[in-house]
Amino acid sequence: MSQGKIVKVSGPLVVASGMEDADMYDVVRVGDDGLIGEIIEMRGDMASIQVYEDTAGIGPGAPVITTGAPLSVELGPGLIETMYDGIQRPLVGMYEAVGSNITRGINVPSLDREKKWRFVPAVQVGEEVEAGDIIGTVRETVVVEQKIMVPYGVKGTVTEISGGNFTVDETVCRLQLEDGSEKELSLMQKWPVRRGRPYKEKLVPEMPLITGQRVIDTLFPIAKGGVAAVPGPFGSGKTVVQHQLAKWADADIVVYIGCGERGNEMTDVLMEFPELTDPRSGESLMKRTVLIANTSDMPVAAREASIYTGITIAEYFRDMGYSVAIMADSTSRWAEALREMSGRLEEMPGEEGYPAYLSSRLAQFYERAGRVISLGKEGRPGALSAIGAVSPPGGDTSEPVSQATLRIVKVFWALDASLAYKRHFPAINWLNSHSLYVDRLTKWYEENVSRDFPALRLETVRLLQEEAELQEIVQLVGVDALSAEDRVKLEACKSIREDYLHQNAFHEVDTYTSMNKQFKLLKLILGYYHLAKDAIGKGADFNSLISLPIREKIGRFKYIEEKDIDRSYDEILGQLRKDVATLVSEGAEDDD
Repeated sequence: MSQGKIVKVSGPLVVASGMEDADMYDVVRVGDDGLIGEIIEMRGDMASIQVYEDTAGIGPGAPVITTGAPLSVELGPGLIETMYDGIQRPLVGMYEAVGSNITRGINVPSLDREKKWRFVPAVQVGEEVEAGDIIGTVRETVVVEQKIMVPYGVKGTVTEISGGNFTVDETVCRLQLEDGSEKELSLMQKWPVRRGRPYKEKLVPEMPLITGQRVIDTLFPIAKGGVAAVPGPFGSGKTVVQHQLAKWADADIVVYIGCGERGNEMTDVLMEFPELTDPRSGESLMKRTVLIANTSDMPVAAREASIYTGITIAEYFRDMGYSVAIMADSTSRWAEALREMSGRLEEMPGEEGYPAYLSSRLAQFYERAGRVISLGKEGRPGALSAIGAVSPPGGDTSEPVSQATLRIVKVFWALDASLAYKRHFPAINWLNSHSLYVDRLTKWYEENVSRDFPALRLETVRLLQEEAELQEIVQLVGVDALSAEDRVKLEACKSIREDYLHQNAFHEVDTYTSMNKQFKLLKLILGYYHLAKDAIGKGADFNSLISLPIREKIGRFKYIEEKDIDRSYDEILGQLRKDVATLVSEGAEDDD
């Protein structure tokens, strides 16, 4: 450990001299209170330190002590159901230590050192193990079984292993390494947050992350191991979209990062998640969730670390073979922390004052997502899907954070304030959003949903684009100037928007739609469109076609429970064909 002295304090930035023995990204203790900081720039023996706590009252001459280690997270049993701050200090642990008035410089271990966990060995004495191999399991919650893995860079022969109840820092296994030395393994390992955890192989994303949200799964799907951004102005429903994905997405573990959000929004998460029932297990959603809270009243510098803390925890569960979804809400606040520190360092600013390296930092975060084969003799496939909310000021997505994110992510769900004001949720604008995974996922949809599904999706997108063009004509000359065929198209698109893309997150049936139900509902809506278009060509009356009572049943199909879908679909389709055929025959009689 080396000790230096503060020569300058500028908000969360502290400059110290006499730090020639320190390295970049080392964690340091600043001042007499021992505030946690991280070295972000070295010039000779001068170190610029980003301090993750309030620096009020600290001045030149105060000591700075380096720990000689980078900012790291503790990984092991006890992560699930815990709420951390941006640098992985447990908020409940800090409250128990000092009460509600959390003081500076508090040092609470990230994982509980007192609690004992039941360890079940998975290897025997004499077995050879290497990094990534599972030496045993711990049942962390009723939903999550944590797999205890050999740490990175370790390879040897098991000389001793025992089951039973252990704390996270007690030895559960001893290895004899290849050089003859002995290595003790506990339930816990540490990992530096700014380094991605290694893996054996990265896989091509070939299957969708099913979310149960129709506008996402049908029009703009995200692959398992994919990356998506949800940009939108205040009040457009970013948080509701992320809550829906956290609850319903096809992921085993959820890591939710509240990065710079208002305290009341994180309070909502804290209050709601324990109350939400996990549809997979019937237990509380918190039984498979890790929360990282870094609210807007906490020191701005800690936002920068919170993103890395969250994704490192997510990578740890990915390495166990789980499908993990990470929600970052919001990366705009994180970018503001970068801008603040860049300004304090007096770096050359980029657009709107953001640092020139904004894009590369965002890319470093998102590129840690993906489907991988983990390390170990029997590599496990795991997936890490990253969904970042972006909060552009005034909803202007031409600002630097939105644009930098748009260049990196493969899925862009553009939330629209005008849709939100019309109470159309999820308020994802179908004309401005896109997914670059569609072509790659087509084969999965053909094999697991229906061979017709990709074609239905393409037709839906085409119809919605044509509707936008027709609406411009309607605003100029009125709806009566359109042909009957175009008016049928508008009616079909209205049904797509109101019956299909609109989804009630608070309705017990409509909140989640299976892929089979999505396919059947879309087929009914487009089936009506094709039958009505043919009927118009055969002389059927337009007004009679659009006022058919069966259309109400098509619209209410989304409220039908899963077990009744196939029967209801056949009934509605049969009735639809019958009613349209009747109108066609009546039209033919009138012509006679």
